[in-house]
Amino acid sequence: MGDILISEKSGMAAASQGLSMSSSSHDNGRENFRERLLDIDYNLGDLEVEQLKFLCQDLVSRKNLEKCSSASDIFEHLLAGKLLSEEDPFLLAELLYIIKQNSLLKYLHYTKEQVENLLPTKRKVSLFRNLLYEMSENIDSDILKSMIFLQKESMPKMQMTSLSFLGHLEKQAQIGEDDVKVLEDLCAKVAPSLGRKIEKYKKEKAFQVVTCPVDKETESLPQGKEEVFSCSDVQQFLGALPVNSLFCNSGISKFRQGFSGVLPSLKSPVYKMDRKCRGQCVIINNHSFTVTSLSERRGTQKDAECLTHVFKWLGFNVNIYNDVTKENLEEVLIKFQSHPDHADGDCFVFCVLTHGKFGAVYSSDGVLIPIREIMSHFTALQCPGLADKPKLFFIQACQGEEIQLSVSIEADAINPEPTHPPLQNSVPNEADFLLGLATVPGYVSFRHTTEGSWYIQSLYNHLKDLVPRHEDILSILTAVNDDVSRRGGTRKQMPQPAFTLRKILIFPVPQEEL
Repeated sequence: MGDILISEKSGMAAASQGLSMSSSSHDNGRENFRERLLDIDYNLGDLEVEQLKFLCQDLVSRKNLEKCSSASDIFEHLLAGKLLSEEDPFLLAELLYIIKQNSLLKYLHYTKEQVENLLPTKRKVSLFRNLLYEMSENIDSDILKSMIFLQKESMPKMQMTSLSFLGHLEKQAQIGEDDVKVLEDLCAKVAPSLGRKIEKYKKEKAFQVVTCPVDKETESLPQGKEEVFSCSDVQQFLGALPVNSLFCNSGISKFRQGFSGVLPSLKSPVYKMDRKCRGQCVIINNHSFTVTSLSERRGTQKDAECLTHVFKWLGFNVNIYNDVTKENLEEVLIKFQSHPDHADGDCFVFCVLTHGKFGAVYSSDGVLIPIREIMSHFTALQCPGLADKPKLFFIQACQGEEIQLSVSIEADAINPEPTHPPLQNSVPNEADFLLGLATVPGYVSFRHTTEGSWYIQSLYNHLKDLVPRHEDILSILTAVNDDVSRRGGTRKQMPQPAFTLRKILIFPVPQEEL
């Protein structure tokens, strides 16, 4: 904002002498961008042009694409459709990344890592289009010949590439975004290994988060941006999960009606909840930090109080730790890793309220600790007392510098700086874990300075309201997603749960009202 105000002040004084210079500079900038597009065009051959035409079928009309004989022809249509500009060249960066022309990203001032980090929030090429392209890359001449033979009656009498073959199936409506059965059947008969790509597509499509449009004001918040999960974190986690363990954040109605083939059935087994104690609940609440780069987290006390109340109400023994250093956290983790009461408990809950970024959270002395490192203390091998029992982790992680927004709202977790490599997947690759994150990759999460964070407050309210209605934890988290996504006017937030639960988790209804 400071730069904009300064510009406005100087602009009035220099308007008469600077207008022609600004206009000329703008024109030179556009010319320079077109020169860079031409450099990219020079480095792409006929094969790459066909690949780009295929990937752009959902963005440019097929009639216009058929007339394109070069990459620059395609760029012209993308420019005309305002899908590509000097201010936002990400679509082209995404296309080059998909066709593995990463060396050309330099002309757009991107790196491969930056594109990977931005894909979750800026993706323009659909998952289905990506699937078909990836399949074409792995269909060799023998497999293609066999597939064409099986589909002979519907195939035109012309030589086909793997890309044109898949394109023809789509054009004939034999396959589509929600119907890949024909492709599955073909792979099962002649290329079973390719079936894994289709399974991966199904997982990603089920897991794909439906987010509200984000106002540019939110996207251009000041520096210091962070995220809890990166794109590759999510991809690695998806690859480790069976299809029926994925959780789609698309709303309650879809959870109830549209995903019976993906989500656990309501007739699935239920986790046992009838032991002496519901279990242990640990709350790490960091308000103050000993390093100057991490500011106080005003409003976090409200979150800690609400979590304490609701989990005590649910029957947990709540253990709260304030302003926890790395050394203290390690002591807490070791203590609860071998806690004797796990044998008599049904479940385990671990909540972290702190600053964080890149799949990690900060201790009060400013040490960045991977979420995976925290969760790995409670695997069946490390913590036998919690084997086969649900282990729930809720992370409300903040950014390094507080940003004062309207109504005393501060941003808690925002985009990563692309210079940092993404961390490994945060969730242990075994059953019975659930990780609830305050935000999806690339998006902010908000905390009110007196009323607490949107995510934790919504979690508190929905546990309080929906447990008495015998709702399971996934339904409750879907309701949290719906609630949080509707808040904030132009500023939007969407939480992200991920899990490897094997059964339905329903908390018994407490005797007393909260």
